[in-house]
Amino acid sequence: MSLLINLLGLALIAGIVWWFWLAKRRPSVEAAEPAALILVKDGVYEPERIHIAAGAETKLHFLREDPSPCAEYVVFADLDVSAQLAVGRETLVHLPPLAAGEYEFTCQMRMYRGRLVVE
Repeated sequence: MSLLINLLGLALIAGIVWWFWLAKRRPSVEAAEPAALILVKDGVYEPERIHIAAGAETKLHFLREDPSPCAEYVVFADLDVSAQLAVGRETLVHLPPLAAGEYEFTCQMRMYRGRLVVE
């Protein structure tokens, strides 16, 4: 019986590692205009990588489909910007003009992860 429990525990750990770190995600998106739609669902941001132009004000639209409490906020820690996301409604997040580089965005528990690539 304990062997079965240990095997189930290992399978659960492997599933969690695969889901959050190893699963293939949608490819990154080039923002044609200074706005992009990011879906918050199934434990991930889709797309998880957004490309924008440097020096331009950016508007990101987040649509939260996941009712999990972890998905309630999006946090841009390096920019000191965060927003509360309502379930089933778009939330607009304004970002100031940014210098070239990469900026991570996460949920408040850092389980949902995305990257803003500024070029």
